[in-house]
Formats: sequence, structure tokens, C-alpha cells
Amino acid sequence: MAIVKMKRLHMTAMSDDREELLRLLQHMGCVEVVQPEVDPEDPLWAGLVQPDTPGLAAAHEEKAQAERALEVLKRYAPVKSGLLAPRPGLSEGELLSEASAQQARTAARRVNDLDRRLAAIRAEMNKLDAQKEVLRPWMDLDLPLETGSTDQVTIQLGTLPAALPMGQAEGEVQAASELAQLTEVYTERDLRYCMLVCHASQAEGALEALKALGWSRANLRDWTGTAAENLGRLYQETKALRAEAASIEEELSGMGEHNAPLRQLSDLAGIDAAREESKGKLLDTAQTFFLEGWVPEESWPALEKALAPYPCACEVEDPAEEDHPRVPVRLKNNWFTRPLNMVTDMYSLPAYGTLDPNPLMAPFFILFYGMMMADMGYGLIMMIAAAVVIKKARPDGATMQYMMPLLGLCGVSTFLWGAATGGFFGDLIPQLLSILNGGAVEDYALPKLFDPLDKAVNVLVGALILGVLQIFTGMAVSMYKQIRRGETMAALCGEGAWFLVFVCAGVAAATGLVMPMIAAILVILALTQGYGKKGLVGKLMGIAGSLYNNVTGYFSDILSYSRLMALMLAGAVTAQVFNTLGAMTGNVFFFFIIAMVGNALNFALNILGCFVHDMRLQCLEYFGRFYEDGGKPFRPLDLDTRYYKVVK
Repeated sequence: MAIVKMKRLHMTAMSDDREELLRLLQHMGCVEVVQPEVDPEDPLWAGLVQPDTPGLAAAHEEKAQAERALEVLKRYAPVKSGLLAPRPGLSEGELLSEASAQQARTAARRVNDLDRRLAAIRAEMNKLDAQKEVLRPWMDLDLPLETGSTDQVTIQLGTLPAALPMGQAEGEVQAASELAQLTEVYTERDLRYCMLVCHASQAEGALEALKALGWSRANLRDWTGTAAENLGRLYQETKALRAEAASIEEELSGMGEHNAPLRQLSDLAGIDAAREESKGKLLDTAQTFFLEGWVPEESWPALEKALAPYPCACEVEDPAEEDHPRVPVRLKNNWFTRPLNMVTDMYSLPAYGTLDPNPLMAPFFILFYGMMMADMGYGLIMMIAAAVVIKKARPDGATMQYMMPLLGLCGVSTFLWGAATGGFFGDLIPQLLSILNGGAVEDYALPKLFDPLDKAVNVLVGALILGVLQIFTGMAVSMYKQIRRGETMAALCGEGAWFLVFVCAGVAAATGLVMPMIAAILVILALTQGYGKKGLVGKLMGIAGSLYNNVTGYFSDILSYSRLMALMLAGAVTAQVFNTLGAMTGNVFFFFIIAMVGNALNFALNILGCFVHDMRLQCLEYFGRFYEDGGKPFRPLDLDTRYYKVVK
């Protein structure tokens, strides 16, 4: 239950062994390769260069091709899997098999080629559909579309607004030219498609008259033959393309067996990309390479043994204190505190060389969550859901592997608090027995230690006491850290003095000795809060500032824990309201429907709301007293996969 100690690794080895050594490190998964800090003025570094990594782009491209092929097969040949199906396992040899990878590459190329051809077919069909829309109005025109004007006759196709009466258009053309004829070919909602035939000597006047009416010339000069002939050809081309597309889709729908190899290829390409990225952080000479990285202290003996057969020189050293901001952080916890990594990861990892917050946070987080939910029914659902998911899905992702155990632990706390308050989906059982047997609901109340609705003030006091306990814990940890750094007086005059202030305040409240305790508090503050300040004025200002900041700070922090009482009451009241609404029907069936729907909504709201408020209490009121964040996660070169779990 601590931050794992890291050692800085320096390794020099032969360039011929570089690929094999990187694969070894990736297999062991215990070294984070970092960019060495080069001193440009040191001649020893001048001859070192970073190696070329052409394989990085190739690996990313291969992964992209595999992922694209998987997306295509997801549409045409999806793989059915159970809701809670775990990731399948593969041995390292099976995953890295080059023969399987080559088959998957062939499948990826084929799938992607077919998909590209489908895209081209769809684009071509869209183009043909657009052409058909252009030609369809002229289908009844028995005139080749390439027919143009001559020296004697002007022929022009065009459109007029449909709202314009055809008789008016013909009259305007006749008035402008006696040797002109306007013929309507087709009419749709907005346009009239017409053909103008006119003697060339009078064409200008006829066209001017038509333009005044909204004439727009049709652009059909690139077509040959009649519109009907061209439409027939376009329909035949469309039919052929549809047949080809259907054939491709049928072929794709039969390629479902390639899903597994393609997923394996995607994982393999990701592994190769990670190795190539690490290779780019090395420094080369003509015959050797230099590697710098971080390795957990507990993993170094096994790594040293694995490197022994190779002609390489290794050196490990503890990081200096000034290097701590660059040291990666890995937390080591037991089954009880490990799920709290979810909270720590969402907030920020602790800085290297400081305290692991999980053991200090776990009891409070789980206790507070259960207090806010406080219902046996909700707790049972949480425990069962966590157990089922852990057993069936065996989650191992960055979040789910912590979320489900945390859900189960909070479910236990929720159940115990529900037993203490007598809540099982609110008052569902008393309401049900009242409907079945008659009588008052109170007659069937479940056994409980206290009723939060009747003892709301007591619950509030209890919540504030729990808050004081957590704040005291944070203060004690802060004092411990200061004393370890040799700042004993600062610890005693800071948190130590305020410990005594709280104790005196508690004694005053318990015994009634108010004035003596006030005097003692003033003496304590006067003797301690001026520590570190120079001069009488400085000490007085320090006392006044400390008094104001700490009184307001502690008071507001302690009041924040009233949310424990507020959410407990809100959840209980909401559940009882829905149960009462269901009971008003007097029918067991409708009672269950209304009560279960209401409790489902209440559960969904509270399971998230309690987590958010619990997070706030930990990250603000608690962590602010001792937590030093800013750690960067330890990311070793590893066989990191998405689809398969590597069985080493």
C-alpha cells in the first residue's frame, strides 16, 4: 500500500541486439523507456544520434488498415458476442505469429479493396441518378439532344416558371417573332420544360421576350441521341452497378471469419508501434545503442537476470530528490484499497516520494458512499452487479478493473447502512404488507437502529462528526509529513495547535466549561500562530490571519459533510414517495410497477450523485490537507492490446 520505488536504468548494448532486447523488454513489461537528457556541451554525447524509425509509420498504417477492415466487417459480417463476454486470451507466440499476421494482411487488403470499390460504385450511381434527373423531363422529346441551331433555324431548350401560363408564354413569343414556335415538353411543380424553334433572323427578339418571362437555357450539349435513349443506357449502367454492389456485399457478408485475425493484426500492429516509439528514444553509435528508462525496484532482479546472456552494460540508481518530478508513479495496493485507484487516477496521481492516498481514503470513501445511499435493496443490486461483471467479463481495462470492485465494496457499505436505517427500496416491504394485510404502514416497519427521517438532527451531527474525524486524519498525516521533513515546530504550531483547539471546543461542549476552554484556546493560538513571523506586529498579524483563515476554513470544510445527511434523506424520501404513489392504487401489480420504476430512477440518480459528492469530499476537504499531486503514470513498454488478453 505505497508508491512503488523506481530506479533509473542506463543500458548500453550492441546495435545488432537492439531489436531482440526491445522485444525482451516488451515481453517483461517493466521498463519505461524515456528520452535521455543530453548535455550538448559534453563531447561524449556528440557522436550519439537517434535511430531512424521507418517501422513506426508502417505499424500505424497497418493498424489503421486493420481497423478500417474491422469497421467494414462490422457493417456486413458482425461478430455476435455476449454482453459480458471477456476478452479472449492468446499466448504471446500466437499473437506475434507472422504467419497469422500475413493472412490477416491479405484479408485486410481484400476487405478494404472491396469497400473502396463499393464507395466508387455508390459515387458512380449517385452521378448516374443526377444525370437521370437532368434527362427525365426531356424523355418525351423525340429529338436528338445534340441537335443544334443552323444558319436558318435556331433551336433552344430551356425552362420557364410553372406558375406562368403556357398560353401567355406562347403569346409573348408570337408577338416578338412570327417565325417562332414555343412547345411545352414537360411540366412539373416548379418548372415548364420547353423547346423554342425560331428563324435565325428573329431569334434575338424571341429570346429577349422569353428571358423577360424567366427563361433559363438547358445545358444538354454534351449528350448525343434522344433523352429516352440516354435514359435507357443510364438505367442499364445503374442495374449493372447494383448487381456488382450486391455481389461485393454478399462476398463481404461471408468474410466474418476474418474478424478474429484482423483483431489480432490490429493488436500486433499496436505492439509494433509501441516498440518503434521506444526505439525512437534511444541513442546510437556505429555499433552500440544507449537506453535510459525507469524500472520498479522489485522488478530489477528479474530484469537483470534476463539481460545477463546479452553483451550489455547496465546501471541502476535511485533517483535524486530533484529528479522526483520526472519519476513515473505506480501504486501498489491490496484488494481493499486497489479499487480506489479509480478515484486517484481521475484526480491526479501522487507525486513520487510522497504518500499513497488510497489506504487513507478507502475507509472514508466506502463509508461515506454507503451512508449517502443507505438502502439494503440498492446495496444488494450493487453487490450482485459487481460480482456478475467480475466473474463473467473479468474486466482488465484501465477503469473497469477498478470500477466493479469499488462498486461491490460500496454496495456492502450501502447494505449495512440500509440495515441500520431499515430501508429496503425505501419502505417497499411495509407498503406491500399494508396493501396485502391492511393496517398502518408503520406496523410493518423493518427493524432499524435509527430512522433518518425522524432523527434528521442526529444524522446531521453524526455526519459532521465523521467529517471532523476525516479532517483530523488529514491533519495528522500532514503533521507526520512535516515531522519527517524535520519541520517539527511548524507541525506543532500548525495542525498540532488546531488539534488542541478542537479538543478544547469538544470539552467545552461536553462539560459546559465554556469560559475556561475559551481562555485555553486563546492562549494556544497566541503561543503558536505567530510562529515564523518576525517582530511583534508580524506575530500579531500572523495570529489574526491564522485565526480568520483557519476558523472559516475548518468551519466551511466541516459543514461540507452535511451532504452525507442530505443525500441520505433525499434518497430515502424519494423512494418512499414512489412507494406511496404505488400504494395509493391499492393494487399489488400497479404498486410494483410504480414502485420499481421510481426506485430505478432514484437508484440511477443516486449511484452517480453519491459518487460525485463523495469524490468532492475526498479531493477538496481531505486531499487539500496532505496530498501532493502531480505524479505521471508509469507506462512501461508492454504488450498492450485492445482485443486480446496476452497470456504470458
